[in-house]
Amino acid sequence: MGAKYDALKAHLADVENLNHAQGLLNWDQQTQMPPGGAPARAAQVATLARIAHEMFTSDETAKMLDDADAEIAGMPYDSDEASLVRVVRQDYEDLVKLPSDLVAELTRATSMAHEVWAKAREDNHFRTFQPSLEKIVDLTVQVAEHLGFQDQPYDALVDQYERGITTARIKEIFDAHKPALVALIAAIQARSDRVSDAVLHQEFDVDQQRAFSVEVVQALGYDFNRGRIDVAVHPFATSFSRNDVRITTRFNARWLNPALFGSIHEAGHAMYEQNVGEALEGTPLGAGTSLGVHESQSRMWENMIGRSKGFWCWAFPRLQTIFPAQFGRVDLDTFYRAINKVQPSFIRVEADEATYNLHIMLRFELESEMTAGKIRIGDLPEEWNDRFEAFFGITPPSDSLGVLQDVHWSMGLIGYFPTYALGNLLAAQYYQKAIQARPSIPDDIAQGKFDTLRTWLTENIHQHGRKFTSDELTRRVTGEPIQSRDYIHYLQTKFAEIYGL
Repeated sequence: MGAKYDALKAHLADVENLNHAQGLLNWDQQTQMPPGGAPARAAQVATLARIAHEMFTSDETAKMLDDADAEIAGMPYDSDEASLVRVVRQDYEDLVKLPSDLVAELTRATSMAHEVWAKAREDNHFRTFQPSLEKIVDLTVQVAEHLGFQDQPYDALVDQYERGITTARIKEIFDAHKPALVALIAAIQARSDRVSDAVLHQEFDVDQQRAFSVEVVQALGYDFNRGRIDVAVHPFATSFSRNDVRITTRFNARWLNPALFGSIHEAGHAMYEQNVGEALEGTPLGAGTSLGVHESQSRMWENMIGRSKGFWCWAFPRLQTIFPAQFGRVDLDTFYRAINKVQPSFIRVEADEATYNLHIMLRFELESEMTAGKIRIGDLPEEWNDRFEAFFGITPPSDSLGVLQDVHWSMGLIGYFPTYALGNLLAAQYYQKAIQARPSIPDDIAQGKFDTLRTWLTENIHQHGRKFTSDELTRRVTGEPIQSRDYIHYLQTKFAEIYGL
């Protein structure tokens, strides 16, 4: 390419390297770092965040963007070159509004808050975490005010994770499918005695759980030559390069689900990052396009594949070999129904498919109201419990099972939660299109052949990185914007069969 464009890429590569170095320190904090290292780590990541922000929002970046834009004029909209300049200019126009000191202060506050949250969660004591959260919310609202918004601060925050979406649009999407979810859950509860998950609650050796989880995600396509799996309080995936994408999980010696399905979920995220086009490596385009699309990949692999009967036609014999005492006399149908049991529960990451989006709708309400100043942070435990009871008919017995269960607020990720529910909708939308294009996918999965689906996802979604917005990508892949029709149809069909509705 031309000299001006190449100079821009080199400049952006330096910024990306700083961001990835910060990410590596964050990964270390959640997996390896001793708790006493928190203050020093907060200072380290704050310094990197400030330097990266100042470098990216400099006048030099603006000039390089203008020069590169002129040099590539006339190139197709979907070319790597035009996409890089377009997406980076959007990022620049947002981030240039944020003072470097605010970026550094928020980074420092969230780094310190992670350890405070982990201890508060362990001790089941929200008041320990409250001052940290109050500071994070205050700083996050300042970010929203600098970015600008039309109706409420939350608009600016969700736009950071799902470009172009608004609070009103999210509410519209949620309201469109909530009645169908509620009706489905009610119908299932009327027949709840038809399914038992008792076989999943036995003694499961952690080392054997880990071995099976590794075997499964490797078979799905997660490349351990370019990744690794570790343990964290709250599972996550992180990428420093398409050739270094790491996942974490957590184990429960008395319950099979958390580690197994958590590992599949995070591997879904990781396979997205590992399969971004090689030409986009080292640029701001070399990552998933939005968190909603990212969640579509993790939720598709975790649920539509990992909780399908076809998948377990392949995987269950292997599981029986590893845990013969637990599953040797269990038939496939019993196991399949057990992993798909619908029951209101307290923990979002362990929720079944039918109730999951209600967990997100609860958090969406709380986040939008607390950033608008309608909820005091000190009142969050009570607000959480009252609304949880209204949504699910049960009340969390502790802060750890309620307001403290998620790591996101300690990381400043306010506006992130809605993307989980959007990801569920997009997963169904994309999977339906994949099967239309490759009808052999269900049969292939039952035989342990996952590359048919993975290749389709790479060709249509993964390889593009951040070249397109979520809406642009979804319209390219499916011919329409995000919708809940396919998701509701998927749930109704699946659970009608399981529960005899």
